[in-house]
Amino acid sequence: MSNTTTKKSNPLFEILFNVFIPSFILMKFSGEEHLGTVMALVVALAFPIVYGGMDLIRNKKFNFIAALGFISVLLTGGIGLLELDTRWLALKEALIPGLIGLAVLGSTFTRYPFMQKMILNDTVLNLALITERLKERGKTDAFERCLMSSNYLFASTFAFSSAMNYFLATWIVTSPAGTPEFNEELGKLTLYSYPIIAIPSMLMMFGIFYYVWRQIRAMTSLETEQIFHTK
Repeated sequence: MSNTTTKKSNPLFEILFNVFIPSFILMKFSGEEHLGTVMALVVALAFPIVYGGMDLIRNKKFNFIAALGFISVLLTGGIGLLELDTRWLALKEALIPGLIGLAVLGSTFTRYPFMQKMILNDTVLNLALITERLKERGKTDAFERCLMSSNYLFASTFAFSSAMNYFLATWIVTSPAGTPEFNEELGKLTLYSYPIIAIPSMLMMFGIFYYVWRQIRAMTSLETEQIFHTK
């Protein structure tokens, strides 16, 4: 019997490959007795670059967030290899989530706000029933306002991430680029940013989805199994 099922990405493997291994290399192998400053940075950056490239080839789909992450890694490598001022690293760390947040905020003023496109997905939600019930109860406009509010809240999560990235980078990375100390601090920055920034941001996003789900239930009086497609 052949196994043709597509394997989904393992979140623990992704964290190990993209966060912990690069951080460990930077912190422990940057000395001249090991890989050296430049080679340790190159090897550490190779892990997320190779993983992102393989994921892109495997999915055969352009992902805006993945592309920003790829650019972020390249910029980090450039700052280290070119031995630029560490202020550029702090600006770069704040720039990526800041750009995403601005894109989400800007979508509020278009015909298709980001949260509306992401949440109103007929493959997940029973849109026909939800739309019908909203019209029956005269709640269509109220639900539109709910989605607008959620869009602002979603943009605020990236503003939080941008500010915290800048703070962490300026607090942790203080040594000149191109030194073993810089690589070690860069590893600490990568390691610390996950529990301090990524996890709180994810919890904020889950809170937003929970808010929208509660609003749908309140406005339509539908049960959860009616709101979501169930097989």
